[in-house]
Amino acid sequence: MRDEFDEPQPADIAETTVPAGTAVLAEATATEAAQALEADAPVGARASTAELPLPPGIELWNRDFLTEVANLPDASIDLILADPPYGLGKDYGNDSDMRSGEDFIAWTRGWLELAIPKLKPTGSLYVFCTWQYAPEIFSFLKTRLTMVNEIIWDRRVPSMGGTTRRFTSVHDNIGFFAVSKDYYFDLDPIRIPYDAATKKARSRKLFEGSKWLELGYNPKDVWSVSRLHRQHAERVDHPTQKPLEIVERMVLASCPPGGRVLDPFMGSGTTAVACARQQREFVGYEINASYCAIARERVSAIAAPVAAEPDDSVSATTTATT
Repeated sequence: MRDEFDEPQPADIAETTVPAGTAVLAEATATEAAQALEADAPVGARASTAELPLPPGIELWNRDFLTEVANLPDASIDLILADPPYGLGKDYGNDSDMRSGEDFIAWTRGWLELAIPKLKPTGSLYVFCTWQYAPEIFSFLKTRLTMVNEIIWDRRVPSMGGTTRRFTSVHDNIGFFAVSKDYYFDLDPIRIPYDAATKKARSRKLFEGSKWLELGYNPKDVWSVSRLHRQHAERVDHPTQKPLEIVERMVLASCPPGGRVLDPFMGSGTTAVACARQQREFVGYEINASYCAIARERVSAIAAPVAAEPDDSVSATTTATT
């Protein structure tokens, strides 16, 4: 979750009450948390987002994945898409990225051990990381899963000086792993169309009717997609937000329509947005309540045009919790 910019974190957000039976966001007292847990209620939201609709099948939890993972059934997830702290000391409004070295590697192995059993036999996992720790993370994952690709995200960082003692780092590493060789993968929704000149150059009879020529080519394992600079229309108040273009490609390729995606470190909710746009179910966890509120706002903007009529049978309310 590293990038070339540091932004101030969102302010803490007030507690509120929300309709029962919805996936909601925010912080609360220990007493309120206990009450909500007894009622088996999802976690809460800030006042300005409490009533915003979420699409069916989208769950946003302001809780720590490591403490809540036991509530997820094993073999229930089609795709894990994880963008955890990178171990580089970034400020996410807490100390979640203060681990480094062996401590970080041990923590990473710990959450991966908890997450991997949640995958279906056809499931797969993408994990973002930095080159400093990619070898250790990938080596560990290869003892548990089948490695499919190492993807390099070229963040298109402009040349503006920087270090003078080594080459400037302008990429992130992404590991793509699968439970078995029978993992789900659909190339067609993510094909990149050929331009007119290329199609014309391949107009010989040999190429007539070729699916790859009509629909486009397979994305390579180097993805050149610009980072979200401060003025980018997609940018929200999160220091290491990933572009929707990248995340949506993963969702379309590796989760079947109607399938379920898990994001253990939800951040500002980009994976939730991708799932809402592409009609996949989603469950995400994030310990920062402010980021959860941002995620709900982003997802609700997609849900609003198709929001269903409220269910009159749901009339009770519950206090928001963490």
